[in-house]
Amino acid sequence: MTKIHSLTVSLDADIVDAFCSLQKGFTDQFVYYDKARPVRYMGLGRCIAMGSLEGVEWECAEVDQPPVFFSFNRFDAENPAPADELFSSFPRLRFMLPEIVLIENERGCMLQVNSLGPVYPGRVERFMRASLAAPERKRELIPYTLEQDSREEWHGAMGQALAAIEEGRVRKVVLSRRQKLTAAHPFSSKDLLVNLIDGSARGTVILYRYADVFFCGCTPELLVRKRGQELESMCLAGTCPAGANEAERAALAEGLMNDAKNRAEHEHVVQFIRDVFARTCYDVEVPAEPEIMSLAHVQHLHTPARAKVLEGVNLWDMVGDLHPTPATAGTPVGEAKMLIRRIEKYNRGFYVGAAGFVDASGDGEFAVALRTGVFDGEMGWVYAGCGIVAGSDADAEFDEIDLKLKTVLSAFGE
Repeated sequence: MTKIHSLTVSLDADIVDAFCSLQKGFTDQFVYYDKARPVRYMGLGRCIAMGSLEGVEWECAEVDQPPVFFSFNRFDAENPAPADELFSSFPRLRFMLPEIVLIENERGCMLQVNSLGPVYPGRVERFMRASLAAPERKRELIPYTLEQDSREEWHGAMGQALAAIEEGRVRKVVLSRRQKLTAAHPFSSKDLLVNLIDGSARGTVILYRYADVFFCGCTPELLVRKRGQELESMCLAGTCPAGANEAERAALAEGLMNDAKNRAEHEHVVQFIRDVFARTCYDVEVPAEPEIMSLAHVQHLHTPARAKVLEGVNLWDMVGDLHPTPATAGTPVGEAKMLIRRIEKYNRGFYVGAAGFVDASGDGEFAVALRTGVFDGEMGWVYAGCGIVAGSDADAEFDEIDLKLKTVLSAFGE
């Protein structure tokens, strides 16, 4: 039995400025920051790591806020191919409880301090003073160069994917590309975090730093959100450019809504989520027609999904049932994952894995780690992908991925 002592106090400060001020003293850093709504959790240090939350006891003081755990998970944890040296340096841990969590939600801003023994009030007071005195953050431009990957190699990968589709082994497979980035001067996880939060990228900013290596990006895709018995997810598949102006954006969106290839790709994800919810939920609501999600560089077909989860089904169960979806692997999911192992020359690591948080009461949410990269402060790898179905064009998909890469590259300044 593990008992956690947690003390949470209200905080009259900007949590990002506070995080930037406090982060110098902690090598472990965790962020889940929704730019559109107050679902913002920023952790520093590590109090404890756990394989399961079963049997955890906690004692809350001051504000009644359960301890907040973070979780970053690989796309294909069983892939026998070794990950690159950056991803390989991250430990294989499931739930990580930070020493400090800066929180912004519908109740306001808060500072949480977690401990395996009674929380020393002096620590809380010290962190509070530092948070209130934090200077306003500044964005820094980080020049970089990209080592371009080969369009010819992409055509070869697409050929293998389309052959598997034609043979009936899969109906859809999601392939990705990665590019090596080298910065003109050293940069920090804080630099990328600030540029993503304050820049044009739309979605949820995620960050996981372990020692000198960090994984980060800004993803538009919710995997699952749980609050009590209420459950939410989304189907996100089918892409077109954002356009240079509003008129072009609207015309492209209309074309996307009426494009048979993109609608078929989207429907694979919709049906998958319907099937998962049918097994574990009731009062399932999945609209028959998608909407348009408009982002800074691309637009997507988007269908929200809502339900009430059956008694005894927890958030981690739902993460396991939903991840990976056909939006990141393909369909059937198992066969698509095996095909990706054969085609892609690298292990994806955390890219398109499940990243999120859960509090000790079982509520929380996870996103799909799209538009992300892994870095060491001097260089790194950036990732993006696209869904391949019958009729997909290799050059068009290559160009679509270039558009998607602009999101994580915006972390270096715009």
